Amino acid sequence: MTPPSASPTNPPSTDDGGKPPEDLRHRNRRRLLTLIVIVLLVGVPAGYLAIAAEQSRDSGRKSEAEAAATGLQPVRPAGFRKRIYDLPIPAGASKVRYYETNNWKNSRLYAQFDLTSGRLDTFLNQMGTNRSSLKPGAVTIPLRDQKIAKWDFSVPDHLWAGLVYKQKDPLPTVDIIVDLSDPAMPRVYAVSTAKP
Repeated sequence: MTPPSASPTNPPSTDDGGKPPEDLRHRNRRRLLTLIVIVLLVGVPAGYLAIAAEQSRDSGRKSEAEAAATGLQPVRPAGFRKRIYDLPIPAGASKVRYYETNNWKNSRLYAQFDLTSGRLDTFLNQMGTNRSSLKPGAVTIPLRDQKIAKWDFSVPDHLWAGLVYKQKDPLPTVDIIVDLSDPAMPRVYAVSTAKP
C-alpha cells in the first residue's frame, strides 16, 4: 500500500493554519519572554506594595511611640501641629522638645527650645506680640502644666519673663516663659491650649 500523496485538496499538515511547526529554540524563547512579562507584571507591583507596607508600618510605630510618650520628647513637632497650636517654632531653634496632650475639653502642645536673641524677636513677632510684652519675673505657665512638662520655674538665679498671648476663639491661647539668663541664647517655654 502506498502512502497518500499530497494533492491540492489535501495539503501537508502544519500547525497554526499554514505556519510550519515551531522549533524547540523558538518555543523556549517565547516561554522565557512570557515568564519575564509575568514576573514584571506581578513582581514589580508586589515589590512596591511590600515597600509601601513597611513604610506605613514604620510611620505607625513612630506615631504610636509619640502617643505613648509621657513628657517632652527631643523632636521638632510636625508642621501641622505648629499650625494647629499657632506656635511658629523658628527653623533656627535648637534643643527643640515637645509634648502633646489631648482630651475632650482641650488639647495642649508643650514646647521648649533655644534661640538667638534676634530669633526670639522674630518668634514673638510671628506670634503677634513683641519683647516688650514679656513681664520680668512673671511665671505665666500654670503649675499643673509645669508638672506635666516637668519644668521648674522656681530655680534661683534665672531671669524669667512671661506673657499670656490670648487670641480670639477658636485660636489657641499661648502661655510663654522665656529664660533670659543667657541674653545671647534665651530658652523659650510655651504651652499652647487649643479647644476643639
